[in-house]
Amino acid sequence: MTQASGLPGLALLPSALAVVLIVLSRRRPAVRETWSILAAIAQTATVAAMIPSALSGTALVWSPLTLAEGVPLVLRADALGVFFATVASALWVLTTVYSIGYTRALREHAQTRYFAAFALSLFATVGLALAGNFVTFFGFFEILTVATYPLVIHKETEEAARAGRVYLAYTLTAGAALLGAVAWIHALAGRTDFEPGGILAGQGATPAVLWGLFILCLLGCGVKAAIVPLHTWLPMAMIAPTPVSALLHAVAVVKAGVFGLVRVAGFIFGPQLLREIGAAEALAALALATILLGSLAALVQDNLKRLLAFSTVSQLSYIVLGVALGGPDAFAGGVLHIASHGLLKITLFFCAGALYVATGVERISQMDGIGRRMPLTMAAFATAAFLLAGLPPGLAFASKWRLLRGAVEAHAWLAVATLAASTVLNIAYFAPIVARAFRGGGGAPMREAPLPMLAPLLITAAAGLVLGVDPDAGARLWSLARAVAASVGGAR
Repeated sequence: MTQASGLPGLALLPSALAVVLIVLSRRRPAVRETWSILAAIAQTATVAAMIPSALSGTALVWSPLTLAEGVPLVLRADALGVFFATVASALWVLTTVYSIGYTRALREHAQTRYFAAFALSLFATVGLALAGNFVTFFGFFEILTVATYPLVIHKETEEAARAGRVYLAYTLTAGAALLGAVAWIHALAGRTDFEPGGILAGQGATPAVLWGLFILCLLGCGVKAAIVPLHTWLPMAMIAPTPVSALLHAVAVVKAGVFGLVRVAGFIFGPQLLREIGAAEALAALALATILLGSLAALVQDNLKRLLAFSTVSQLSYIVLGVALGGPDAFAGGVLHIASHGLLKITLFFCAGALYVATGVERISQMDGIGRRMPLTMAAFATAAFLLAGLPPGLAFASKWRLLRGAVEAHAWLAVATLAASTVLNIAYFAPIVARAFRGGGGAPMREAPLPMLAPLLITAAAGLVLGVDPDAGARLWSLARAVAASVGGAR
């Protein structure tokens, strides 16, 4: 059921206005930062106001214009869109506070550009979250690429410039593939609406045509989703400031990629059609390979941010695996893991940034005894790391448990074994960091990062615990995830 409403459009207004106001306030840092915080809070409140409608099965729809005949620009606040927009907006609030502490502590240059690009990135993220069709999604998806590029090259070093070139080469090529898919779907179905259960079934397309479309969609979204072998841009992008890394991993870019694959699997093809043509099995195989290879690559990293990057490569494919398996538990678990990974991985990046600001440490081999100097930061790191590995109680345990149940229901025993192995590998690369941090260094004085950096990481670590006990606390994330799985008809 749908209902016309301007609320989805209103959800884009705070971040859009923030871009302008931040630029206009470039000579007044305190005012510029105030606009950033107010915009993040306003956007979160607006998105939260749409949760009751989404849970009731009513999708609020706003269609301001038609781009061409039969090609409307549509925002639609269904359960999946509201879920992702809620996660992104809420984490933007904390990332903004953290960024203020980070940029002030390091006296970063080009702060106006930094905060304006941040706001534009969140504008694009919420826009693609609430996109009602593939055309609208594609537009915001490409805006996100352009908006995040200045953040990737923020340091303006040769290494940053190279990372930026690679980032654009990957993401713009992927965008071209996605545009081809969108045009082809419109030619085939006469529309590109995100409809639960898919719009391609019954269109008379041959398996070869459907496979061609699937491959284009996989290339288009898979780059940002960091599926192996499309992932190599992501570790390179870690040259960016740590709050940008948090944005890339937890809030915007990579989550936009996996969110796009959820839309493709559940709302363009549909789980049943994917199984019929054999694409579900292929997608699951890619996800399993990525889960293992990402974890193995993380094991050998010494740079903390690169380790977290490869961890993200692995963790993102939990979400891909959930939609590939297609059953109700697996699909809902995959959707919930968008929030699980976002919340816990942003905590880990916040901790990495705090370590760098307070001590200059970037490498794991330099972390001996640092937990004695920064006990709160490393306690938050340890909490988030072990929760992200899937240990109870934690939000990632809640999402991984549903994924495991879905894999068992589907008799996907290789998936069950891979998920179990991934948990062991997660512990294997996180536990030595924690052990090293609290070994020795007893005589060093305590020196935590500034409060605007410390408070967000403590809040997100605590939230990972609380939501693990009750995933429906506050934003009703689990109810939204179950609503998404029910709507796409993922049951076998």
